[in-house]
This record gives sequence, structure tokens and C-alpha cells, in this order.
Amino acid sequence: MGQSEPHRRPAPLDEVALAGAEHLDPAYVAGYDRKAGLDPAYETSEIALLLELGLGPESSLLDFGAGTGRLALAAALHCRRVVAVDVSPAMVAALERNVSDRGATNVECVRAGFLSYAHSGEPLDFVYSRNALHHLPDFWKAMALRRMRELLRLGGVLRLRDIAFAFDLDDSDDYLAAWLATASATVEEGWTRPELETHLREEHSTFTWLLEPMLERAGFAIEHAGYDSRGVFAEYVCRNPV
Repeated sequence: MGQSEPHRRPAPLDEVALAGAEHLDPAYVAGYDRKAGLDPAYETSEIALLLELGLGPESSLLDFGAGTGRLALAAALHCRRVVAVDVSPAMVAALERNVSDRGATNVECVRAGFLSYAHSGEPLDFVYSRNALHHLPDFWKAMALRRMRELLRLGGVLRLRDIAFAFDLDDSDDYLAAWLATASATVEEGWTRPELETHLREEHSTFTWLLEPMLERAGFAIEHAGYDSRGVFAEYVCRNPV
């Protein structure tokens, strides 16, 4: 092997390959919102939080892993610019249809990943991501978090929600068994046990006690951390310090 180049950045990650085959399938994407089980109260509560954190008519927001655009479209009613980013061509096609149907002229749809997105314009006021970061292995997750912080203006906010495990190693079997027991009976109703097991085998959800140091190493100040009662979902409000 030849001598490696000093300070050479790692080769780009194929984020499309990590997105999961189902997220690349137009038929799956067509039923995604129903399967995800999100009711309108989700967007209402998230937008209320973002407004409390300062989202306003002059704000800009980037949504990583925007999916079909529900949060992006809700945010677009309250701010100047929304950039909705997803790595899946099928998701972006659905996103573009929804943006067109709603006549949202301040929403930009971009097919890219956390690491491949190329930003244009001024630094952002908000970065948002829900249930997308876990597709990246931890090394790349840390790199993506640093990129998100660099996209934000000083004082800007990261709102992160994801599948992250808020329990100790010794308790893993009990918590994961309880989570698997909540699986839906059919794929139409929600995520089935085989799908959750596939998530555990093939995707990259991490422990909160690893994710939180990653956020801090990326340069964020964690202002709020919350965990669901099952210990399998976490949500954060982080800030790019002034």
C-alpha cells in the first residue's frame, strides 16, 4: 500500500445506500405518512416549539430527512425560507408534489444527504431533523452534526428527534423486548416486528450517552434533552453558541 496523504478527508459516504430500500420505493413512500402514524398534533406541537425558540417571518429553516414535507410545509407558513432536503429520489418526488399542491413558494426541495448537501445563501436560523440521523454510522453521524452546526448562524438552533436508546447496556434486553412488543400487526398499520428487528440489525441508532457527547464535540450547547417512556426515542434542542 502507498503512503496515505496527510490530512486527506475520508471518502464520501453513499448515503443513498444507507437510506433503506423501502425509502427508495415509490409505492412505500406513497403510504409513508399513514404508516408513520403522525397526526396533525405532531406538526402543531413542533411548530409551537420552534416559534417559542424564535422562528419568525425573517427566519430560515433547513429540514434534513424531510420525507414528504409535512414539517417543512408547516414551517413554511411562519418563516421566510425553508430548505427541505432528502436523500431519496422517491421522497423528493413526493415532497415536490406536496409543495406544488400547497403552492408553497418559499420551500426549496433538494435531493441530498447530511454530508452531500451544498448550502447556498446566508447561514441558517434553524436546522431540523426527525428520524433520519440514525441512518448514518457513528463516525459519519458526528461529521454530520458538525456540518449542521457549521450551517447555522451564531445562536442558531438545531431541533433533533430520533431513535436513540436512553438506557444502560445491562438493561438493553428488557428495553428492546418491550419496544419490539409494541410492533404493529401489519405493514399498513405501522412498523412490524420484523421491520423493527431490521432497524436494530442494519441501521445505526445509538445510545443517548454516546449521541450527547457527539453533539457537544460538534460544537453544540444542549439546551434540552428529553426521552420517551420506552427509552427508545430522544429529542433535543441545541444551539450554536454565540
